[in-house]
Amino acid sequence: MSTHRGTRAYDAVVVGGGHNGLVAAAYLARARRSVLVLERLDHTGGAAVSTRPFPGVDARLSRYSYLVSLLPPKIVRDLGLDIRLRPRAVSSYTPAERSGRPTGLLVGGDEHRTRASFARLTGGEREYAAWRRFYGMTGRVARAVFPTLVEPLPTRAELRRRVGDEDAWRMLFEEPVGVAIEDRFADDLVRGVVLTDALIGTFADAHDPSLKQNRCFLYHVIGGGTGAWDVPVGGMGALTDALAAAARNAGAEFATGHEAVRVDTDGRTAEVTYRTADGEGTVAARHVLVGASPRTLAALTGGPPPPPAEGAQLKVNMVLTRLPALRDPAVDPREAFAGTLHVAEGYGQLAAAHASAAAGRPPAVPPSEIYCHSLTDPTILGPDLVRHGYHTLTLFGLHTPARLFARDNDAVRADLLAATLAQLDTHLAEPLAGCLATDADGRPCVEARTPLDLDHDLGLPGGNIFHRDLSWPHAQDGTGRWGVETPHPNVLLCGAGAVRGGGVSGVPGHNAAMAVLERPEHQAYPEHPEH
Repeated sequence: MSTHRGTRAYDAVVVGGGHNGLVAAAYLARARRSVLVLERLDHTGGAAVSTRPFPGVDARLSRYSYLVSLLPPKIVRDLGLDIRLRPRAVSSYTPAERSGRPTGLLVGGDEHRTRASFARLTGGEREYAAWRRFYGMTGRVARAVFPTLVEPLPTRAELRRRVGDEDAWRMLFEEPVGVAIEDRFADDLVRGVVLTDALIGTFADAHDPSLKQNRCFLYHVIGGGTGAWDVPVGGMGALTDALAAAARNAGAEFATGHEAVRVDTDGRTAEVTYRTADGEGTVAARHVLVGASPRTLAALTGGPPPPPAEGAQLKVNMVLTRLPALRDPAVDPREAFAGTLHVAEGYGQLAAAHASAAAGRPPAVPPSEIYCHSLTDPTILGPDLVRHGYHTLTLFGLHTPARLFARDNDAVRADLLAATLAQLDTHLAEPLAGCLATDADGRPCVEARTPLDLDHDLGLPGGNIFHRDLSWPHAQDGTGRWGVETPHPNVLLCGAGAVRGGGVSGVPGHNAAMAVLERPEHQAYPEHPEH
């Protein structure tokens, strides 16, 4: 554990060593600014870390965040990051039963196979043609919108001009995404596969008038200008380790085990009070960049708390001795689990799960998405596990808002986990339980985390992985030039709760650093400032 003492003043103090804070620190340090990163935990990385959660099992899992989509290549180039991202050979597989027979929809591999899979499921060409048109449209929107994420915020009118397609703008920015899905697709399963991108970590119905499902959908389909979700080689921790190295090599200092508890500012200079195991201390800064949530920002500065946030996901990590066989004989499990395997995510099933959770009841048929990191990147497993055919599974459950767990987090977690895995079993030719590895104590290698667990472990408000509802990627009243500004001129928000935050992107960290570096009044502190 590193420690920090004294009253040195810095050009910038970054509160929080998650991936966005590390991006901000690296940019500022590379610009020859003096930077200190204060991190509450004994390690950096935030929600983008790799751990070995099962005793005696040599599997390094991406414990919380697990895929990369929104990280701009510009950030990778600018910071010289030593990371590798691999595409998944298959985009998704969605098992189903039709006329009493197991079947499913496989997307990816190649166009011929995807087309044949649509025809096998739906009995014709219509849905595949609609799929191609719809994702051709989102691809054009992605190519227009994604580059703007690391530019000053465009106005709504400017972004609309860049999109340049009034039908696409209406479908994605003005009317509930459920309208577009129902207008363009007829098959319930196909509709559900499209809708899932609007519901990752977002508790909403397809027709929610707030359009928060649209904002979630937009961020999921614009990543990289293509919407592809990539696997970080070495796990998510490899990415944040590379970011920490970039910041450290550029001269940034790190103080882990240092929890920021207060920020006092006059708008020009600031003082950050932190707490360690040994007591409290202070450090001065010209700028403070908060890589934590808006809730934490308000607590640090004494501002009014933001509206309550609520997460809506069940995250499950597993290690298997082998991949289970599927009931659908047409699909190899190595393909089905290589992409996103959708369970209970038909359009009607998603609506029923949302209605149940909105009424305060855990979904009887819980929807989830599963993928196998080790199929694309076996480096996260020790050589003995690879040799014996072990694999990891990551499961992300939908429509499980924090409110469901308030009564008894442990009991509801256990019940919901059992119900979720039971739904997966309905599509397997063998029970998943028979494929689970056991740890050194003989316990199955299954770890589930609820929104309340994420709030406790990581400080995510209500377990919300985006820190609050996602925002539109354009300027609105009070958003400022970069979308990171706060009521205090020298305090910036560089976490996922910033405008254009959410996901593993580094975008808020980049934008907060740019906001500091472009300010003409900025001057570095003298070499030995004391206060």
